Amino acid sequence: MTDTKERILQTALRLFAEDGYEAVSVSTIAGELGMTKGALYKHYKNKQDIFDSIVARMEQRDAEQAGDYEVPEGTVDEMEEAYQSTSLKQLLEFSKAQFRYWTEDAFASRFRRLLTLEQYRSETMGKLYQQYLAAGPMGYVADLFAGMGFSEPQEKAASFYAPMFLLYTVYDGAEASEKEAVLALADACLEQSCKSLKQEKEETV
Repeated sequence: MTDTKERILQTALRLFAEDGYEAVSVSTIAGELGMTKGALYKHYKNKQDIFDSIVARMEQRDAEQAGDYEVPEGTVDEMEEAYQSTSLKQLLEFSKAQFRYWTEDAFASRFRRLLTLEQYRSETMGKLYQQYLAAGPMGYVADLFAGMGFSEPQEKAASFYAPMFLLYTVYDGAEASEKEAVLALADACLEQSCKSLKQEKEETV
């Protein structure tokens, strides 16, 4: 990707996250970058093309994150053995990294804020919000728990993921000096969940 194309992508995402997708026009993006709409159209066909590129980037980075922590990148139907071989420790470390990714990584955190803003305005955005931040990750954890042999995997997944979901908002509202404490709290909640799950597994063996 050229430097100019990348600048357009990054600037558009920042504006979408600040003002909402519908409120930002191609003219707004071009003006922010000090270029004409015609110059922008040499890199992207329209605003939808920019947004589609943002989503494609997120899909790529999601797969890379999963690969880095050796957890399944696809669905349970596609990777059943991987779901069965993933450990609680792997899930714990991946989840800690995911919380930091969605809060501290500029691209991911802006995408999260964009979806949060737009989820009730657009059916497409609402589905993406569920896929990336609500039903999607909770379902992923439930499938992992099922693969690990836990009973009631959906209930356990809800208990495991709920603190992360809540603390995204707490992190956003925290003062800069308080954000490290929120990260530590997220880690502690995840560690406690895994400790309880490990104990349950040991008691059933």
